[in-house]
Amino acid sequence: MYTLYYYPLNASMAPHFVLEEMGIDYQLQLVDRQSNAHKSNEYLGLNPTGRIPTLVDDGEAIFESVAICLHLCDNNPSQSLMPEVGNKNRPKFYQWLMYLNNTVQAELMLYFYPQRHSGKEADINTIVTIQEQRVTDMFALLDSELKGKDYLVGDSITVCDYFLFMLAVWADEFKKPPLSFNNLSRYLKKLATRDSVVRVCEKENFSLVDYL
Repeated sequence: MYTLYYYPLNASMAPHFVLEEMGIDYQLQLVDRQSNAHKSNEYLGLNPTGRIPTLVDDGEAIFESVAICLHLCDNNPSQSLMPEVGNKNRPKFYQWLMYLNNTVQAELMLYFYPQRHSGKEADINTIVTIQEQRVTDMFALLDSELKGKDYLVGDSITVCDYFLFMLAVWADEFKKPPLSFNNLSRYLKKLATRDSVVRVCEKENFSLVDYL
C-alpha cells in the first residue's frame, strides 16, 4: 500500500488526485506544516529536503510531486493517466507537465514566498505584484491552449490536468483568477465534477462551490 505524506492544498494535492483517480489502495499521513512537522528529524529521514509531499512505496520514499505522479503512472499503466511510449501525445504530455511544474509552480512559489528573496518590504510588495501578473499571463496561455478542448493533452484525463487544477486552486484569489478565463473556467468546472476531485477536495477541506 502507498502512503502519501501530505498537507491540505499543498503540492501533495496533485498526487492525491492521481491516487484517487486510480482507485488504488493508499493511506494519507498528515504532515502538519503549522507545527513544522516537515522539518522534524522523523520526516527529514524520509525526505531530506523537508518539503511536502513524500510517497512511501514498499518501504522506499519518493519526493517531488511530479516524480511521485510519474512513478504512480509507471506502476499503474492500465490507468492511462500518461500517454504510452510511442503515443503521439507523449511529447506534449511531457511538455505541459514540465511547464506546469518547472515554470508555473516555480513562479507561484515566488509569489507566495517573496520574503525568501528580499528582506525589504518595498521589494516584497513589488515581487508579489510582478509575480501575480507573470502567473496570470501563464494562465492566459493555458486558456488559449484549452480552446475547444476538455483536457490539456489528448482526449482523456492525464496527470497534467490534475497538476493544472491544483495550481488553479492556489491562484483562486488573484485579481484575475483562473476561473475568470473562459476556456479555463469551463475546463476547471468540468474537472471539478469528477469523483476523484470531489473526494480529494472533501478530504482536504476545499470548497468547490465556485466551480459549480
